[in-house]
Amino acid sequence: MNKKKISLPLGAATLAGLAFLALLTGCGPHQPEANLQNLTAAMNAYLAKKGDLCLGKTQWPIDVPQREVGTRARNAVQMPVLEHVGLVSASTAQVEEAREGEQPASVTVTRYVLTEEGKKYLHTRETQGDFCAAHLTLDKVVGWEARKDEHDAKDPKEASAVVVTYTYKIDAAPWTGDADVQKAFPMVERVVRGAGTMQLKQNFKRTDSGWVPEGV
Repeated sequence: MNKKKISLPLGAATLAGLAFLALLTGCGPHQPEANLQNLTAAMNAYLAKKGDLCLGKTQWPIDVPQREVGTRARNAVQMPVLEHVGLVSASTAQVEEAREGEQPASVTVTRYVLTEEGKKYLHTRETQGDFCAAHLTLDKVVGWEARKDEHDAKDPKEASAVVVTYTYKIDAAPWTGDADVQKAFPMVERVVRGAGTMQLKQNFKRTDSGWVPEGV
């Protein structure tokens, strides 16, 4: 009795081999490991998009009511300082102000608008602009650890979410060195002064395409 030899087409044999290898190595996309190379790349990508250090001044012009002048209200303190360094100009205006249970009343405000110099620091962030003082880039990744809610991950390499600790470099606007600016914006002064030494943290989660930031 003659035994027939069955031949598979080359393509079928190749596919069968790949399927067998998939069973040996595990199915599905490769999950990126939590290591220095991958998390450095993730930090660089994050800071390229989210590294601006901004002042939270998104709506322009900014009006400061006369009743707030001389108080510790944020804009009453900060806007004259920005005027002092040439980033905004001030004028007096009348606006209608609605008060609960009362008819709208006309109030006097000091209106601050950006100068041509100031417009250089108005950066678009997604759907709106913000006035920014500096941009951070990565100095180095100091370390990382599994996020505290990752109870099952004894090894940070196996965690699906990690907290990265890093130091940064900074490209700060020249006016951040002004003493009045540093007094009016103490957090900006602290971050600028901490370049290369201050350690910041950022959450990342593991996805099939890489590590992506969380809590941004």
